[in-house]
Amino acid sequence: MSKIKWIGGFLGLLSGGPLGALAGFALGSIVDRIADGSATRTASVSDSAAGTRNGFLFSLMVLSADVIQADGRIMHSEMETMRRFLNQNFGQQAAEEGDSIIRKLFEKRKIEGDAWWRSQINDCCRQIAGVMTLEQRLQLVAYLVSLAKADGRVDQSEITVIKSDAMAMGLSDTDVDQMLGLGGSSLDDAYKVLGVSPDATDDEVRKAYKQMALKHHPDRVQALGEDVRLAAEKKFQEINEAKERIYKARGM
Repeated sequence: MSKIKWIGGFLGLLSGGPLGALAGFALGSIVDRIADGSATRTASVSDSAAGTRNGFLFSLMVLSADVIQADGRIMHSEMETMRRFLNQNFGQQAAEEGDSIIRKLFEKRKIEGDAWWRSQINDCCRQIAGVMTLEQRLQLVAYLVSLAKADGRVDQSEITVIKSDAMAMGLSDTDVDQMLGLGGSSLDDAYKVLGVSPDATDDEVRKAYKQMALKHHPDRVQALGEDVRLAAEKKFQEINEAKERIYKARGM
């Protein structure tokens, strides 16, 4: 797969803009190697679907670079989480090249400064809101939350950055709080996942679950590829586990 074709599919989805500008800086000559490494995975996918998948991948890396540096440190556990995700979804070579892209983005931030970076990220998130579905954006946020959790704790600085990015993508603080509650074992975590208080009525709990089930159903992100859909399936299972915990506590 040629560099021009790969970039064309990617920028065709993004229509240039701030993400396209960062892509031009970060991708450079390694684009061919990423594309060649994932060619067998995308050969049966239409150009449009491949563009969506590549656009999701690059957007994920840009926002990952934002979250990883949120607390002023670049943690090995967070970088490893990012590499593992890329490896599982796009292959080992893409994981290696993705690591290179992330580090180039770190370099760009260092050169241009934090104020420039914050402005660019806000613009990138607004661009993402214009080209990705609600469900795809929610999947991005779910990944960013898992990245923040990689070192065993989530700093307030990371939450602040994720919520800022989510808001610029047209999402809400509640969407982020719901993702933060995933994987928890307490009843409070379960209520956080559904976005309702413990004082909510049974009908309100049922309604909240139905809304979550519609927004986070794995089939809604199948355009991003089977591996991403499987990640969404795991998230959907955790939502169901939270619902069951609440239903059991209430005798519903």
